[in-house]
Amino acid sequence: MNRVDKPVTIITPRPDFRSYWSDCLGFRELMFLLVWRDVLVRYKQTIFGVAWALVRPFITMVVFTIVFGHLANLPSHHVPYPLLVFAGMLPWQFFSNTFVEASNSLLGNANMISKVYFPRIIIPISTIFVGLVDFTLSGIIYAGLALWYGFPIHWQILLLPFFILQLCLLILGCGLWISALNVEYRDFRYIIPFVIQLGTYISPVGFSSSIVPEKWRLLFAFNPMVGIIDGFRWSLLGASEPLNLLYVIISVTFTFVLLIPGFYFFRRLERGFADII
Repeated sequence: MNRVDKPVTIITPRPDFRSYWSDCLGFRELMFLLVWRDVLVRYKQTIFGVAWALVRPFITMVVFTIVFGHLANLPSHHVPYPLLVFAGMLPWQFFSNTFVEASNSLLGNANMISKVYFPRIIIPISTIFVGLVDFTLSGIIYAGLALWYGFPIHWQILLLPFFILQLCLLILGCGLWISALNVEYRDFRYIIPFVIQLGTYISPVGFSSSIVPEKWRLLFAFNPMVGIIDGFRWSLLGASEPLNLLYVIISVTFTFVLLIPGFYFFRRLERGFADII
């Protein structure tokens, strides 16, 4: 008797750009479920729970204030040093924590990727929304510190959403490159934490960009986080922390240089994720 093979249906992403984003919109409920799952899992079975999102940045701020503000005695432009540090820590911790999560996001969801089709870009995007939860909680600490020191709100805060959006796009751009590479080359899971640790010292997190010597400032600005951190400080601290537009322009340029090619690179490797992972 002849054997009759059952028909096999292979579901693949549609090739054109517009259809791909339509697929992403169609799977938006999956993205919301991923965000909700990751938020719950992050603090499940911990003693302090969500309070960890408040404790970590607060302790880091205290350490940076002691080291840079008291021991090194770096200038703060008549701004309370804890506010100067925290205004820089808000974008940096959002970037560092979320970038690490985005880089490992495909490997962390390997079982789902290997079983069903959905636009894989949903996974790194969902990590950004998870990071926004911690970012919002950290922002509450900053608001409390600003009230404690009696620091006023300036009109520049209206432009803060622009820098938040740019930061999200930078994280997505970096995350698309590294998450795709991480599927084939697992070395990146060891490289990225080292890069993040190094970035803490070459980014103006615990100090103002104005203390960088003039001859090094252009090279310093090629770190895309410099323009974003300075933008956050300018938005939150007003004219007390000057903004260098060249830093912002370089940062925005780097963001799109990473994001646009990163999207196409991710799309090119996306078809093979289920086979390799």
